[in-house]
Amino acid sequence: MPTAATSGGFGDGACPRRVLVVDDDAAILKSLGRGLRVNGFHVELTGRGAEALEILGRKSVDAVVLDVSLPDISGIEVCHRTREVGDDVPLLMLSALDETQDRIAGLQAGADDYLVKPFALRELVLRLDALLRRSAGARERDARGAHTVRVGGLVLDPAAHRAVLDGHDLDLTRREFALLEVMARNAGLVLSRDQLLSRVWGYDVAVRTDVVDTFVSYLRRKTEARGRPRLLHTVRGVGFVLRDDRAGTG
Repeated sequence: MPTAATSGGFGDGACPRRVLVVDDDAAILKSLGRGLRVNGFHVELTGRGAEALEILGRKSVDAVVLDVSLPDISGIEVCHRTREVGDDVPLLMLSALDETQDRIAGLQAGADDYLVKPFALRELVLRLDALLRRSAGARERDARGAHTVRVGGLVLDPAAHRAVLDGHDLDLTRREFALLEVMARNAGLVLSRDQLLSRVWGYDVAVRTDVVDTFVSYLRRKTEARGRPRLLHTVRGVGFVLRDDRAGTG
């Protein structure tokens, strides 16, 4: 079996899948490094958040596996700083905690997925495969050019990641923007929590559906500021719908 050292280096192979793994548990780090390499990934390992940020700043990485608990900078802070500089690398967080608020904190910081320890290596590989497929699809859509979405007073520019409501910019996280975009593209249609979970998070069961309610509440707080009327409506027992009643949508 190969050792846990970095395999080959980033950029090797015709289609490398380059993963940075960050965990302060040396045994877990070694095991993940070995297991991911066996599954075709090029792996770089570190046990510290500061070093992870340094690696992300100088190397092209296809995905990050990031533990929440680190000795210097928390995984959530690493995630937040990564997104703050505009890096959209797929990021999967690991945690020994299975609390809803912990999952929400990670996702709100910009994580794309959340896996609770202990977990099977096979599940991690499948999650990474799904994240990489989703990322590739997003890049392809960007290359084709994303169209502006307009619903009443709401204007979304996916290419610029800009949301404007009644002439005012909305300060949205990546996940909030993605959720709002899906709902805006389906304005007037009721989407179930499972549908939103699948379309925005990219899988059906990895995150509990109550996370959707939490992110809808985040969006409501921002879209209803300055006394604006409600844009995101709950259809009890079914799901949510984006409807601008002033514009007659839906």
